[in-house]
Amino acid sequence: MQKCVKWIPLVVVFTILTLSGCNSDKKENKSKEKPQAKVDAFIVTPSLLINEISVSGSLLPYEEVKLMNEIAGRVVQINLPEGKFVKKGSLLVKLFDDDLQANLKKLQTQLAIQEKIYKRQSELFKANGISQSDFDQTYLQLNTIKADIEVQKSMIRKTEVLAPFDGTIGLRNISLGAYIASSTVLSTIRMDDKLKLDFSIPEKYSGEIKTGFKVKFTVHGDDKQYDATVLATEGGIEANTRNLKVRAIVNSNSNKLVPGGFTNVQFTLGENKNAILIPTQAIIPQERNKSVIVAKDGKAHFVVVRTGIRKASSIEILDGLNIGDTIITNGLLFLKEGANISFSTVKNDTL
Repeated sequence: MQKCVKWIPLVVVFTILTLSGCNSDKKENKSKEKPQAKVDAFIVTPSLLINEISVSGSLLPYEEVKLMNEIAGRVVQINLPEGKFVKKGSLLVKLFDDDLQANLKKLQTQLAIQEKIYKRQSELFKANGISQSDFDQTYLQLNTIKADIEVQKSMIRKTEVLAPFDGTIGLRNISLGAYIASSTVLSTIRMDDKLKLDFSIPEKYSGEIKTGFKVKFTVHGDDKQYDATVLATEGGIEANTRNLKVRAIVNSNSNKLVPGGFTNVQFTLGENKNAILIPTQAIIPQERNKSVIVAKDGKAHFVVVRTGIRKASSIEILDGLNIGDTIITNGLLFLKEGANISFSTVKNDTL
């Protein structure tokens, strides 16, 4: 009996320790519950979105031609003033043509004699002095000589290289006395008073660019903006790049605008005063779509969105969000659907 009495205090102590241990475990379990995540948020407000596009382009001369002769021959005269302006029709290069000129004189002499014969036979034919057949033969010979003369003149013209338009001559590639083939590039001529601007735009904007559309551009090393007007667009989209090629006429004049120069072309395709813009970092890219985390009643909810125009620090939302929604902008990777959240900062600035 005394032994039983001795064990009672030990049982009481063990029970108290057990209960206290259970209470401490409950406290530990409560302490292990995830606290509310501290995040930054952004309240969606209407914003002004100006759809500005910036692409690269190149300046081209309005007209440019490689000067080449049609026939082979020896150069006997050169008028290719490098870097100088020449008028349309100016003689630039002359090839040896003495043999052609001699043959032309021979044909012209034959023509003069044949014309006299034709005149006499015309009078005889009227008086029935010759047959119709003889008269026709004389007329045929006259026209044959005239045709031979035109062929000869055409051959002589091929020994001359004329300026096709008003322009500036490039670097000369030949010298006086050189024998050149028909494929020899003599020099180049460019029309410098006008310039063309070529650039390409993404396929999705192809329907926005029309003839007469105004664009602005800058050149390397110069912040000044120059004006150009769209002249035409290519007939179709390039298969490799999925871009549309556009050509514009430069309306500005400057010694800094040089053919072949690199340009940065900018133009506006419209504006939206009630666009939904959110910070770029709020977007969660997924395999087939994009989503954002919207805060509702202190919990995180994932919402699929459709995006539009992307800016440097913001992106347009076309579908999925409404004005007044609160979206999470940081700590996105650590949040799950339905997670409790609390805000460190909440911004409602217009982007």
